[in-house]
Amino acid sequence: MPIITRKKQIYSIGNRLRDYLVQYNREHPLPIQYTDLLRYDNSIALFDKRDRDTLWETVFYPASEVDEILLALKTIYAILKADGDMSVTGHLTIDRVDLCSYGNTVPFRVRVRNLVNDNFDYFYIKNADASRVYGLELEHILSPNRISYLTSGKTLIEEHIAGIPGDMFFEQQMQDPDRNPVRLCKEFVKFNERCFLRLLGDMHSSNFVVDITPDFDEVYYRIRAIDFDQQSYEGRKSVYMPQYYRQNQSIIDLGRACLTPESVHQYQVEERSLVAGRLRVEQIRIRELMTAMRQDSIAPIANVEQLREALNRHYHTRNFTKCRTMGDIVWQSLEVVSAH
Repeated sequence: MPIITRKKQIYSIGNRLRDYLVQYNREHPLPIQYTDLLRYDNSIALFDKRDRDTLWETVFYPASEVDEILLALKTIYAILKADGDMSVTGHLTIDRVDLCSYGNTVPFRVRVRNLVNDNFDYFYIKNADASRVYGLELEHILSPNRISYLTSGKTLIEEHIAGIPGDMFFEQQMQDPDRNPVRLCKEFVKFNERCFLRLLGDMHSSNFVVDITPDFDEVYYRIRAIDFDQQSYEGRKSVYMPQYYRQNQSIIDLGRACLTPESVHQYQVEERSLVAGRLRVEQIRIRELMTAMRQDSIAPIANVEQLREALNRHYHTRNFTKCRTMGDIVWQSLEVVSAH
């Protein structure tokens, strides 16, 4: 069972990755930076509807700065959602700013509320970590999900990814009589395969959400990663396989009960084929991203050496031996997909 006991090191965005972000309109000047939000002067613990501590705290800013900060946050929301068109923000207000002090990038979560219908949305402001940016971009290119995010210097802005948190889904809905166990487990197999192919780690139930889409006679599921800090950082192969996390045990047990080995293999092949298709469609973009990633240092060399040997054993090859960086390893892993 993979257990990550230490916070990973934060890696700053290098020049090659920055050039890529500028080229694909991910880099944008912002009216406020992550460090500006650290100027809060008070905070309180945030509890959920069941009066349980969320481990987030709501922060408050000095009266002399709060109006400027809230306007800047509305502007960022407009840039993220409407290409900077401030006309969409007239009926919006910044309802709350929360801080998660235990996260790798110590993120702020901003709640935006619609004054007309009381609907609300979120976005996140974080320390810009190169590993996380690579993870977001690989998700955007290789998964069925589109990701909206921005960078500005040492600041990272991310949209909220909607869905039921995995741990909450396993606790509250695994016994729902209307759920379709085969479709749910099929999606977990495909999610597991995607994570392993692009080496996204730490995908236990708190780091993904389950998106449920009702159809006219059935229910469809999609599992989406929401935490990309552990993009190709750890040296252990099992870290990149959600099937080995104790927190995911309930869906693993369900899959053993309702899927055959032949079905699991079929879904793995299907997902590899879909990823290979996305690689062909986005071959220019993925090549430019990997050019930056392969020259970047985003993990200790000991982790690189450990992972490349583990993947050599997994694929019964020596092709990973030549890899010198985590970017090299990810590229070689994607080459395996392309070859099939």
